[in-house]
Order: sequence, then C-alpha cells, then structure tokens
Amino acid sequence: MTVVELDQYMVHIWSVTHISVSDAKAQLTDLVRRAEAGEDVVLTRHGKEVVRLEPVRPGRPSKTREEKLRAIREIQEAARGKFPADFDSARAADFLYGDDSLPG
Repeated sequence: MTVVELDQYMVHIWSVTHISVSDAKAQLTDLVRRAEAGEDVVLTRHGKEVVRLEPVRPGRPSKTREEKLRAIREIQEAARGKFPADFDSARAADFLYGDDSLPG
C-alpha cells in the first residue's frame, strides 16, 4: 500500500508493507533490511496489525533501571513539602496557576 500525505510544503510518499507473522518468519532478514531502509513494515495476525518493524535510531543511551529510579526519587524529594498536607488533584489548579491565571 502506498500512503500519500500532503502538507503545505511537500508531498510525503512512502510504502507500507503488510505481511502475516507466519509469512514473515521466512522473510525476516529481507523485512529487516527493508525497515532499515525506511520502508514501513507491519506484521499482521489474522488480518490485524500487531507489530511494526522500525530501525533503532541512534541517540543518547537509555538509562538503567537504577538511574530511572534515582531520577524518580529526586523528583519526589523535590516535590516534598511544596504542597500543603490537604493537597488533592481536585485543587491542583489552585497551586499550578497564580491569581492572574498564568502558570506560577
């Protein structure tokens, strides 16, 4: 299937390949190459999309579990004491916005 998308400045055209999981088993190497080249490869089961193959984008390395937990604890510590003991989500706007209705 070819998808065409129009926006104000350009036309985007790309190919979408739908293939059943059972058929993909025999073609996995080729499907991975096509996905790496930018083709949209979607695996289906009983005619329904279940998995999309896409290349891994180089970027910053993902954080370890310990780093993520440390970041969550730091946020929790920073927030501790900033809100009154009776704070609840129903009154969140009272603390997020000032009297001028702008973020405070």
